[in-house]
Amino acid sequence: MTAPSLLLAALIALVVAGCGGGDDGAAGGDSDASVTTIERTTTVEVTRGAGDDDAFDPSRIYERDAPGVVTIRSVLSGAAAVPGVPGGGDSGLGSGFVLNERGEIATNAHVVTQGEGRSIREAKEVYVAFADGNQVPARIVGYDANADVALLRIDPSGLTLRPLRLGTARDLRVGSPVAAIGSPFGEPQSLSVGVVSATDRSIRSLTGFEIGGAIQTDAAINQGNSGGPLVNAKGDVLGINSQIQTSSGGGEGVGYAVPADTVRRTLAALREDGKIDYAYLGVATTRIYPQLARRFRLPVTAGAWVQEVVPDGPADDAGLRAGTQERRFQARDVTVGGDIITAVNGEKLENEAALAEALLDFRPGRQVTLRIYRDGKPRDVRVRLGTRPKQTDPVRP
Repeated sequence: MTAPSLLLAALIALVVAGCGGGDDGAAGGDSDASVTTIERTTTVEVTRGAGDDDAFDPSRIYERDAPGVVTIRSVLSGAAAVPGVPGGGDSGLGSGFVLNERGEIATNAHVVTQGEGRSIREAKEVYVAFADGNQVPARIVGYDANADVALLRIDPSGLTLRPLRLGTARDLRVGSPVAAIGSPFGEPQSLSVGVVSATDRSIRSLTGFEIGGAIQTDAAINQGNSGGPLVNAKGDVLGINSQIQTSSGGGEGVGYAVPADTVRRTLAALREDGKIDYAYLGVATTRIYPQLARRFRLPVTAGAWVQEVVPDGPADDAGLRAGTQERRFQARDVTVGGDIITAVNGEKLENEAALAEALLDFRPGRQVTLRIYRDGKPRDVRVRLGTRPKQTDPVRP
């Protein structure tokens, strides 16, 4: 059973003194000087999650977590939109959720920006609407186009905030029940439920690079859900709902959320610097699997097979080699003859996607050691990582 809510109140007092001069009774003095006090109270509601053994209860999830979910409207460009009116001017619509009592809000980067790659621009105005009817302006602290995450901040004075707790997607299992809360098509505080239908998916970011570890769900996600939370029975935010796969333009049971672990890392960087830079290797790779390894007599059955090296990039500077001969195998084109990357600083790569994930642990400018196989023989190569560019095509770690 859910423990009672704990109410925490922070009082902010603004004192304005009346103007006057001289001592009491003096000519021209003000013996009736007044003091006006304006009180603005921020109420923070802290809720406890359901126990591990409690059943998945959508109505309880909604009652507990929906007050922490907000609707976000942004004025992107052109004529100013009327706050609260969808479509006024060139406006964007999405969702978000409260992070803490300081007034921090998490959402998707694409909710408060316009364009992709090098043409991304921040919204001119952003408004956050709460479940209780309050609507306030927000400031964009920063955004991460590579992870599609943005951090907003509002003035919490006079508001009741219900922060949601960031969880983890590391141990998430397919079939686990989840709930999505947001504002599909501008309908605020909407709940949809489903299950985790897959984990460790890769989805495209605003820069063209891949977002790894994404959560796939069949909980209905539509336009306007972007930026809202995907939660479990305990109220943990497992991810930020970000994309749908559709042929009709509507939700078709295949939605994706940016995992909470990625969100947490990005938010920490945005709080500190207002931005986040990613390490960059500058290669295009393909996955190695046993049948492919046997067909081309590769020395390993797992790793990232280099298909292309970006000219003048970090990998090129370190002497990594791409394949030179294109072959067809099992309905796919493969460029053979290139280096095979099997480990980064001693950490083995179980698959090709693991290369991009491994690079997330390093900052630009860091030197790392790659274990590679060239002409069937292992060797170590030192690479000084660069800074990921704002746009790429095709996707490269």
